[in-house]
Amino acid sequence: MLSMKTTPNHTGVKISGDYFDLDELNQAIYKVIGKEGEYHGYEGSRLRILGVSYEIRHAAQGDRNVDFVFNGLHEHTKKQHGFIAPDKNIYFSVEVLWPELLYAAYALRDFVRLYADKRGDLLADTYAPVIAKFQALVLECLQGHVPGEEYAAILEAFRKSPSVNDYAIQYVDLLNLKYIGMTKQQREKSLSAIAMKLTLQDPEYQAFRKQVINAAAPEKRPIHEIGIQAEYPEQVEW
Repeated sequence: MLSMKTTPNHTGVKISGDYFDLDELNQAIYKVIGKEGEYHGYEGSRLRILGVSYEIRHAAQGDRNVDFVFNGLHEHTKKQHGFIAPDKNIYFSVEVLWPELLYAAYALRDFVRLYADKRGDLLADTYAPVIAKFQALVLECLQGHVPGEEYAAILEAFRKSPSVNDYAIQYVDLLNLKYIGMTKQQREKSLSAIAMKLTLQDPEYQAFRKQVINAAAPEKRPIHEIGIQAEYPEQVEW
């Protein structure tokens, strides 16, 4: 079963599941976000989500963390049925930075809408519910680490926030790097504010986006192609 929990230093979220859990999520992401260039104005957000998907895919391949989880098979059950079997299953996991994961959950809201517009009735669709569960797990994990009133405000912003069409995705990098540079206590206090910043597209974001647009204007490049002058640390203290 797919699960999420915050990392010890509150730097990110540990996404865990067996191979089939993680593969199912990846397949749903690929299906819902569409092909390259399919949704004009959403390519930057699509690439951002693919970055999270990349980590999940490598986790499923055993390239990240490998854990052993009790599978519910007790000794008396094995004796009752007369067979020998392990009582643990192999689970795979990977850590994703909080701002990165929150943005992915937020941006997928638009992609599900676009997917529904293209597909039509989602009654018999198997991919959209997987995405909905992923978003719910992210929000459920967040709920355990922010005050109740702030969490309610985040849910409201998640429902009513502006589209991520032509979003300045470099802003996610800015928040990621700020978040990495904080202490554990600072992260705990700022998590809800970061969630709100990602969804509300406040004046700070608007000013940042204007800078990115100005940088892209001379060569008439899409804003998601503009790089930022910052580097991630080689090691993150999760």
